[in-house]
Amino acid sequence: MSLYAAIATRSFRRYSTYTAATLAGIFTNSVFGIILSFAYLALWEQNPSAGGYGAEQAVTFVWIGQALLMTIALWSGGSTDDLAERIRTGDIAVDLYRPVSVLGWYLAADLGRGLYHFATRGVAPTIVGALLFGLVLPSPAGAAGFLVSVALAVVVSFAVRFLFAASAFWLLDATGPRVLLSVLATFFSGLTLPLNLFPDGLRQVALALPFASYVQTPADIWLGRHSGPDLLAAIGLQVAWAVLLLGACALVLRAATRKVVVQGG
Repeated sequence: MSLYAAIATRSFRRYSTYTAATLAGIFTNSVFGIILSFAYLALWEQNPSAGGYGAEQAVTFVWIGQALLMTIALWSGGSTDDLAERIRTGDIAVDLYRPVSVLGWYLAADLGRGLYHFATRGVAPTIVGALLFGLVLPSPAGAAGFLVSVALAVVVSFAVRFLFAASAFWLLDATGPRVLLSVLATFFSGLTLPLNLFPDGLRQVALALPFASYVQTPADIWLGRHSGPDLLAAIGLQVAWAVLLLGACALVLRAATRKVVVQGG
């Protein structure tokens, strides 16, 4: 465990060196948060109870989405992009020779990245949103559940990104799958529009997919829409997806290592 903690710490430090990029990202998230907030306010003025949210809850949902955008690496990035590139170049052979789990190594690195982005590009835009619009604050139980949910969201997101990155073992380049994943994650995570606004049928499917763990589930926990047994069920679904997807990652990695060829050997 100390090894994985060291990997996560080094990943945190790696991203903390890009101060200018972080500040630019905070500015960008804040600008998009403001634009989306006014768009949502206009929508909720026409339908004050759309999706079961009030206007203040809808605006809060916007800023939670902006806070989690980089935390969960919704548009890819992080250690899984490194994995795809190392597969393409053949450097993955070095990873396979290490006396440590490849999956555990990259997961620890992604958790360190996620923690850094949550502490910077997550917290700062949320403060901006609270100052400009006045956001709904969670209860103590909701805040604790939200933090657990965000940690699970990073794990679920990592596992999905790992599977798509591992396609490079067969395709040699994971750019296409990564673009496809970005589209799916943007639409089904709740970032573009809360999943509760989707029509019947599509809404139930979207809420059952792992992408709902990215934004929709943490946001609903923050807003108090999940409490008591329902809160445990929401987090339980995230845990189930995390376990299932990490298991799939291990199986894919095992199959891929039988196929990998580096410099003809």
